[in-house]
Amino acid sequence: MPDRRTELADAALAVVADKGLKGLTHRAVDAQAGVAVGTTSNYFRSRAALVSAAVDRVEELDTLLLQQGGRETPTSVAALAEQLTGALMGLTLENADLTRARFTFALDQPGVVAAGHERMISGLVRILGHLNVPDARARAESVADYGDGLALHLLTARQGQVMDRASIEKNIRRLLEG
Repeated sequence: MPDRRTELADAALAVVADKGLKGLTHRAVDAQAGVAVGTTSNYFRSRAALVSAAVDRVEELDTLLLQQGGRETPTSVAALAEQLTGALMGLTLENADLTRARFTFALDQPGVVAAGHERMISGLVRILGHLNVPDARARAESVADYGDGLALHLLTARQGQVMDRASIEKNIRRLLEG
């Protein structure tokens, strides 16, 4: 069972996904979490602290989602492409609210999410290095750009369209292999 800080961070993400950053208040999080008024402000004294906790939670949930595709480091580009495809599908289907919140933070406060994005790219670069993939940094950035773009379109302009897992996996693999 998550601790109270985690529950409040999750509630903050739900508020941001539903109402945007303008709707993110301590009271709104209290209501979303079903806790007494003032609880959120006891844990997060300022709005900045609340936003920071929510952004940290996005990164934590993204990491957990990526690991669902396989707890071990992929041993091939094909396995990595399969794992990344699973994560991307999860981000746009059952975790769409999380992705909406992430995009909201990224558009409104890009500096807040930049460090997490860099950690994700660096992790992908390390994996690609172990797989002896050339130009690992450029390929990692291309995959991240593709994933973010596809997720954005699937949540907006292409909302409701069925995702073809095989096509997504093929595109990711193509970006990884060059």
